[in-house]
Amino acid sequence: TDPDGINEITGSIARASLLAGEPINKAKLAKFDRGFMSAILPKGMRAISTEISPETGAGGFILPNDRVDVILTKRDSVAEEAGVSNAYVSETILANVRVLAIDQQIEEQDGGQVVVGKTATLELHPEQAEVLALAKQLGELSLALRSLEDSAPDSGGPQMVDAIGGGAGSVTMLKFGKARQVKTQ
Repeated sequence: TDPDGINEITGSIARASLLAGEPINKAKLAKFDRGFMSAILPKGMRAISTEISPETGAGGFILPNDRVDVILTKRDSVAEEAGVSNAYVSETILANVRVLAIDQQIEEQDGGQVVVGKTATLELHPEQAEVLALAKQLGELSLALRSLEDSAPDSGGPQMVDAIGGGAGSVTMLKFGKARQVKTQ
């Protein structure tokens, strides 16, 4: 209905998927003159990247907009204190996390040759981004691809799982050398 509407949105990018025939709403668009990743990132969320390989990134099958669980594999200090050498433990630390990009590719390439990415950029709440940053220092991270039926975006978004320590429903966060308990969702 706005005669200048097409001029106002020219050069904009979609912040979310648009369906065929769906009216274009300015809330779903962002001007391209700003950083693209920040334009598609929902309010209150953060983008944080982690290294991946075919072994830690579901064989290269993870694509932008997929949902994953983040698994931390680290040395088992309890077993090592008991005299067991080379003991490791794996724990899911974040569940149902949206993948924003693989390397700098933000959408699947139709008909193009697939290249296994080296970096996955994930969408997290600020506290979850801190958990991921800490987990990177504790051990190796792997991304487990979730089934489409098990990864609905309306299921509450990314979930923290009690894995790094601190008791049920919380995670121990270290910030500036001080430990504190952060309640998980």
